[in-house]
Amino acid sequence: MEIMKSKVLIADDEVKIRRVMVMLLKDEGYEVMAVENGVASVKALSSFKPDIVLLDQQMPDMTGMEAMLQIKNKNPNQTIIIVTAYGSISLAVDAIKNGAYDFIEKPFDNDKLLLTVKRAIEFNDISNKLTRLKGQLKENYSFWQIIGNSPKLQQVMAKVRKIAETTVTVLVLGESGVGKELIVRQIHNYSQRSEKPLITVNCGAIPLTLIESELFGHEKGAFTDAKETQIGTFEKANGSTLFLDEIGELPLDAQVKLLRVLEERVINRVGGKKSIPIDVRIIAATNRNLEEKVRQGTFRLDLLYRLNIFTINVPPLRERREDVPLLVDYFIMKYNKILNLTVNNISQQAVDLLKEYDWPGNIRDLENAIQSAMILSQTGQIIADHLPMRIKVYPRIESILLDTESDNNKIRDASEHVEKELIVDTLMRYNYNRTLAAEALNISRKTLFNKMKKYGI
Repeated sequence: MEIMKSKVLIADDEVKIRRVMVMLLKDEGYEVMAVENGVASVKALSSFKPDIVLLDQQMPDMTGMEAMLQIKNKNPNQTIIIVTAYGSISLAVDAIKNGAYDFIEKPFDNDKLLLTVKRAIEFNDISNKLTRLKGQLKENYSFWQIIGNSPKLQQVMAKVRKIAETTVTVLVLGESGVGKELIVRQIHNYSQRSEKPLITVNCGAIPLTLIESELFGHEKGAFTDAKETQIGTFEKANGSTLFLDEIGELPLDAQVKLLRVLEERVINRVGGKKSIPIDVRIIAATNRNLEEKVRQGTFRLDLLYRLNIFTINVPPLRERREDVPLLVDYFIMKYNKILNLTVNNISQQAVDLLKEYDWPGNIRDLENAIQSAMILSQTGQIIADHLPMRIKVYPRIESILLDTESDNNKIRDASEHVEKELIVDTLMRYNYNRTLAAEALNISRKTLFNKMKKYGI
């Protein structure tokens, strides 16, 4: 296979200089094109597509610096070397500040010219490899994390791509389990801040007495246990993205301070007097209705306005049922590795049942169901009998509930049957730990015990 030659474009109005450069570079194996001025160098980009551009500074009609700016406008990643007159160090420094890779002084040493071009080619190769690697990482992240082809999901991803490159505050809304955090990570992953880690705070998981210290940090001696100065998550996220999960759970006092940060872009540590400037992009998420919380007086309207600049609504799984088979394939592959199983696929009957179910717990609920079915299957194929009972009986119960001739007793019996199967399935999932099962069902432990007694579980 023929190895591609690196291409060098030369722009110099002196014929003898151009000829010397062309001869030297061709002898080293480069493919060379030479033009007589800056205007011609800009035009040559589209047809020649050089790896390196050598621009003489002093040319008629357009200087090397002016040509470089036009080239960079067309191709920001173009590697450019400026050739300057002897003693023009200040001009060379300006060229590098404006994006030049390096400069060479006239009259130049042949060996130095070749060495500078060689280093520029190596720099170019490394930069291209890093760009490709970053692109591959983004593609892999997207493939493995945001799964689905449904129109509603594609609309969400289109919004993600549009907003990612900006620094606009984003509010991500959606039910529990729909994958809001994955959307947030995707926004950060495609942003200009992606080289720094995403900093995440779960506003509902921090004790009220500690939330201000967690967000804004504290000075030594600010309170009894403050034995040393501690920076908060805002300072940790400086230059990056801060994800405020469950923003609806943030107490009102902390909401006031967050509003100030969004308006003034400064923070004050607890117990501190100095204002600290910060450069942080805020992305918030919640499964709550923030407008309803505003009406209840538990969320500030002015903070909602600040957060609600750009909103992304993540659809529940029941509104994108066509994505269920893709998600199932992913979870089978995932848990084969984690659980050391050899499940190959899933029957069409089982897939149909999964697509009919309403998934109150969304993708997280589906993942748990597939994991449970794989444990029962162990190898070969997942069939309908391997699915949790609540999924198997769901179509039959739905038909009973929708039957116009069903009386109240039938409806009550059907509802109780579904409730019993849901409780049994949840208890099995948590190895009959009543506390964990009650939390998953969003009922008290006492209520769970009474229902178990009622249904003879």
